[in-house]
Amino acid sequence: MIIFRNSTGLQSWREKQRENDRPVAFIPTMGALHEGHIQLIEASRAFTGLSICSIFINPAQFNNPSDFEKYPVSTENDIRMLDGISTDVLFLPSKEEIYPGGSTGLETYDLGSLENILEGKYRPGHFQGVCLIMSRLLKLIKPDHLLMGQKDYQQCLVVQKLISTLGISLNFHAIPTVRESDGLAMSSRNRRLDPEQRRKAPAIYRALKDIAVNIRPGSTEPPLLQARRLLDAADFRTDYVSVARASDLEPVGIWDGKEKIVALIAAFLGEIRLIDNLPLN
Repeated sequence: MIIFRNSTGLQSWREKQRENDRPVAFIPTMGALHEGHIQLIEASRAFTGLSICSIFINPAQFNNPSDFEKYPVSTENDIRMLDGISTDVLFLPSKEEIYPGGSTGLETYDLGSLENILEGKYRPGHFQGVCLIMSRLLKLIKPDHLLMGQKDYQQCLVVQKLISTLGISLNFHAIPTVRESDGLAMSSRNRRLDPEQRRKAPAIYRALKDIAVNIRPGSTEPPLLQARRLLDAADFRTDYVSVARASDLEPVGIWDGKEKIVALIAAFLGEIRLIDNLPLN
């Protein structure tokens, strides 16, 4: 595995692959890697023989400075994991490499309603930060394929909108959420859960499954209320439980039984905020 810490070396390598007509798949991460990340890299091999993974904890997308400070860091272990599955390239830039002039006062992007609903509402500025880092990485790497996990459903939609805005030609792949044996969606933040919180955490997935089982054409309110009760019983502090249109996450209050919809949850256990979602049809 080749490790690049600056953009100059990475660009030179990428240009050689382009000259040899070798397509590249890109998997962006913030490190603290787990099996979900590994499956993204392995899935990339269905599309191309070369995979680039990046690790960069992006300060611009943390609306809570404390959350940024406590984000888990395990770079040496991450490198071993990536090398163990024969990842071709790891891009491991510094903050100065990505934001040479600092990470404030930079460009903004028109994200429409996606910026103000669900994660956008509860984490103001978060998706602008996502767009800042993704625009830089995509322009630098110029991948043929981009793979991201569907656990961050809204982020996948935001990045697709960014790709369209930038006029970048690539193939976007949202890879299904990878789960623990008890249903908890794999996440770097899970490392911060204490044993009791970890025992309670799968209630998010049970609540989503309960919505899936009980939703019917008509009002979506009854299954949403039941999901909140399940979360309350597990000591979650809920930001939102929503049923939304799969294409743009507009809330669906009355469902016709045909439109593609997804259930989404964000809730706290203690100070740790977990998110998850489940396509319903």
